[in-house]
Amino acid sequence: MSIYKTQFGREMSLNLYDAQLKKLEYSCKDVYVHSRFGRTHIIETGNLSGEPLLVFHGGNSTTAYNLLIYRFLLKDFHIYAVDIIGHPGKSDEVNLSPRNYDYGKWASDVITALGFDKIACFGASFGGGVLAKLMCTAPEKVKKSVLIVPSGINNAFPISTVKMMIPLLKYKLTKKEKYIKKTALFMAIKEEILDKDTLDMVKDSFDHVKTKVGMPSNVSEHLMQQCKAPTLIMAAEKDCLFPAKKVLPRAQRIIPNNTAHMLKGCGHMHMMPDLEKKMIVDFLNV
Repeated sequence: MSIYKTQFGREMSLNLYDAQLKKLEYSCKDVYVHSRFGRTHIIETGNLSGEPLLVFHGGNSTTAYNLLIYRFLLKDFHIYAVDIIGHPGKSDEVNLSPRNYDYGKWASDVITALGFDKIACFGASFGGGVLAKLMCTAPEKVKKSVLIVPSGINNAFPISTVKMMIPLLKYKLTKKEKYIKKTALFMAIKEEILDKDTLDMVKDSFDHVKTKVGMPSNVSEHLMQQCKAPTLIMAAEKDCLFPAKKVLPRAQRIIPNNTAHMLKGCGHMHMMPDLEKKMIVDFLNV
């Protein structure tokens, strides 16, 4: 069953994917690998002489948009940016359960298929949950990990996520862009975060994609304890989905080799401050 609402919607979503990828101004190579769950598409880009970094994007979004948001990584790292299977992009349209560890098994298959024994990993939001599942299922394959506003650590959705449904319903009824902005503001907090690329991505997701509500479930403390890889966790103070006050304490408790950091004043959607960009690059380069 397609993850898109219509064939036209699929074409529109992939057109946006390709258009946003071109904005990177880096050469991008399409790589396809096979996993036990289906074929996976990967964008190989960035500094091809740099340290390899496997990157997982957010849910109901794309790896093209994710690379725009975290483009500061491209200067230093040899990026393998994965289209999460069952999400918008060019991987197979196979729906995996967010409640078990299938996403971790899939990510493990991808690492093996790329020819790595272990690799540094970066995951944001839903992609952070995928990375957390990987850390539990194949800890030996994770060289280092960076979790940004991650699901899968302490999912505890506050009432504000329910409030998001009101402007979203109004958008679906009227198709007026102002309601898209109001919906996204619950996640972004500040209007300046909602640039054209972000609004295009959010609109495409609501218009053309069968939205996945379920996030990767909280990982087992026992399984996570097996992952000794150095791990940087950044959670946002005003995140309506995974607030720092809930995520960071559990992350510090269950992840053995962790560095925890709060993105002060930031929402779930954010522009990464320069200080935190440097923290991430320095952490991965050590």
